Amino acid sequence: MTDRTIPAPAPEHGPADAGDAGYRKSLKARHINMIAIGGAIGTGLFLGAGGRLAQAGPALAIVYAVCGLFAFFVVRSLGELILHRPSSGAFVSYAREFMGEKGAYTAGWMHFLNWSTTGIADITAIALYAHYWSVFTPVPQWVLALIALAIVLTLNLVSVKLFGELEFWFAIIKVAALVLFMVIGIFLVVTQHPIDGSAPGPQLIGERGGIFPAGVLPMVLIMQGVIFAYAAVELVGVAAGETENPAKVMPKAINSIMWRIGLFYVGSVVLLAMLMPWDAYSKSESPFVTVLSHIGVPAAGDVMNLVVLTAAMSSLNSGLYSTGRILRSMSMAGSAPKFTGVMNANSVPYGGILLTAAVCVVGVGLNYLMPAEAFEIVLNFASIGILATWAIIVLCHLLFVRKARRGEVTRPGYRLPFSPYTEIVTLAFLASVVVLMGFDETGRITLMALPLIILALVIGWFRVRKQIDTSAFEKAEA
Repeated sequence: MTDRTIPAPAPEHGPADAGDAGYRKSLKARHINMIAIGGAIGTGLFLGAGGRLAQAGPALAIVYAVCGLFAFFVVRSLGELILHRPSSGAFVSYAREFMGEKGAYTAGWMHFLNWSTTGIADITAIALYAHYWSVFTPVPQWVLALIALAIVLTLNLVSVKLFGELEFWFAIIKVAALVLFMVIGIFLVVTQHPIDGSAPGPQLIGERGGIFPAGVLPMVLIMQGVIFAYAAVELVGVAAGETENPAKVMPKAINSIMWRIGLFYVGSVVLLAMLMPWDAYSKSESPFVTVLSHIGVPAAGDVMNLVVLTAAMSSLNSGLYSTGRILRSMSMAGSAPKFTGVMNANSVPYGGILLTAAVCVVGVGLNYLMPAEAFEIVLNFASIGILATWAIIVLCHLLFVRKARRGEVTRPGYRLPFSPYTEIVTLAFLASVVVLMGFDETGRITLMALPLIILALVIGWFRVRKQIDTSAFEKAEA
């Protein structure tokens, strides 16, 4: 199937999502574009790239490119579903339409697992960033994590318009900082300005063992961590339900994700590998801060550290936003607690947001008990949630295409190319990442916890199945 980038016709609506009622269409095109950017640039790049460079070397750029391609396939699948029927319930709503309420239940709670644990990773990252400055060093990591959570939670509860504005400016800061860093980095490479006595350039990669200094295996094993870097790309689907003209805005925003991945992720890693030896980076510090701190520019490291702290705040803000909307859609069907479906006077589903924040408070405790390991532990649990969410999105799209071939629905003009082969290959890739987790020590702990996650889902389903009520959705459709 060839890709068509022409403006899509008006979407053909499937079963309406009762959870969409009550929202204000406050998000503008600029908000959506920046939410897409923010989803493609986050903590996984700003903090995670340092440790992964130290582990796999310049080969990290290849991993980012491969994972980025499949992330694009996922969000492109979601984009077609959005134009079929925009919904704040996003993939939960599509799972309900194409897989039934069991599918919606699984999609929703795995997304909640993803973003509640990602929230813990974000507040951990914020605390680590703050410790870069000596003024915050005496403050315990868990206290800084709690303060960060309180600030972002308060802002998220005000209104969707404030969320959109925050994400807009967070994204502006991230993009501007990355562009500025890349300009500085390219200047250093071109002028051969020495960093710690070594001239930057492509030769630095060759002198330190080439593209695969630690072999191919470490490159393959870090894939599950790299997936985390792209975890927020699916948020554009949730935001679609609060957008004035999704059929016009979404294709442009989603298409731009591909070049952003190539420029910011792959380009940044290649540049980092040419500026300093790959083993000069560490997981305890942002690689961008490492470089700027070594080139002698006054306060350069402080400025970049402030930027990466902003990125973590942005990710936490997005996680609270999306889980609030997803849990509301589930609550309307009875597969989530009733209180997660309530809205405040500003049309913000605060019940679900507070539930996610409550899990993040558990993360504050984790920062108290295990401050050194907190980030890596929750990173792997978040990866399980991400992989499940992405797999459900792709599976929903595959079922949607099959219904279209039977003439039951009409595909919009904006389509995932080479369907159904693209979906099949993507699902196989996501399954392979799960297998790869077994070769990593922290990943093995996560896989051992997987049966417990599945058991919790099964027990939860048997508890809620009798209270499932989709009549509200049928009324909404009528």
